[in-house]
Order: sequence, then C-alpha cells, then structure tokens
Amino acid sequence: FFGQNGNLCYALLSAPLNVTIRELEVNSAVVTWEILEGDPVIGFAITQQKKDVRMLRFIQEVNTTTRSCALWDLDEDTEYIVHVQSISMDGSSPPSQPVLFRTPKESEKMASKSPDEVTMEEVGQAAQLRAGELIIIVVVLVMWAGVIALFCRQYDIIKDNEPNNNKDKAKNSSECSTPEHPQGGLLRSNV
Repeated sequence: FFGQNGNLCYALLSAPLNVTIRELEVNSAVVTWEILEGDPVIGFAITQQKKDVRMLRFIQEVNTTTRSCALWDLDEDTEYIVHVQSISMDGSSPPSQPVLFRTPKESEKMASKSPDEVTMEEVGQAAQLRAGELIIIVVVLVMWAGVIALFCRQYDIIKDNEPNNNKDKAKNSSECSTPEHPQGGLLRSNV
C-alpha cells in the first residue's frame, strides 16, 4: 500500500529467504525460495534483470502457494539479477536479497553433459525418431512387396504368351521352307 507521501510501504511480510537458481540452462532457469512460517502469502512477484541493463521483466502470480518460477527466453552466456517478493492481501514484502547468476554458453552446456547422461527430452526425441524410422521401413517394405507382386504378374503373362510365340515362329518358318531349301530361301539362287 502507499503511505502519506506516496512512497510504497511494505506490509508486515518478510522478504523471501533462500532464493536459489536451479535447473540452469542456456535459455532458461528456475528460481526457488522459501517464506517464513505464518506469513499470510497469497502470491509472489519476481523481478528479472540483465546485469548492467535497465530493462526489467516483472512476473507476478497471486492465488498460488508455489515457491518456484520458471525464467524463460534468457540469453546464453549472460548475467542476470533476480529479486523475489511475497504478496499478501495487505501488500508486498521487501525484495529478497539479489541473486546473481550467469547462463551457460551452448558449447559449455553440451560439454558438461556426460556421454552417458540422457535427458527425458532426448529419450522422447529418440522414440519419435525410431517411430518415424519404423514407419518409413514399413512403407518401403510394402512398396517392395507391391513391385514384386507386379513383376510376378507380368512374368506370368509373359510366360503364358511365350509358348504361343514359339509355335507361331515354328509355323511361319515351316511355311516358307521347302525340301530343297530347308532354310526357307525360295528366292535364293545357287550360283
């Protein structure tokens, strides 16, 4: 609430304690805190600021008992300052002690992950990849089965027509041949 001179007055709330940054990623982090037992807290307010930059991000939540908040859209390899305030029906607490943290570089984050460490997100991506590969394999196998079936069908048609062609060839060659010229060369003359 505001006092007589217009300055912001703080209610009888204590500032949040043990403000900590967890799950620090290249572009995100989670801030957690604790409150004193018995404080009538109905929400929180977080101020996030890049170090040496005046621009602030203000996050406020009410009607919640949560004691953490995700910070998103952070820049890699950048220092940030975070303050947390408790909110009650009568106003806000003083800000917590500032917490300074730096987001890692993308290369640092990848290097810090051991080769055996696999996140749930990577497992989900691998499962999606395997499902996609399986679908492609099934489609290719079905297409090959269709090609083989068409080939067999065409082969049977060709095979069925082949004996008739041989009989026709035999008939045609015998019509043109004579006993004197077994090769069918009636027009040939022996010189």
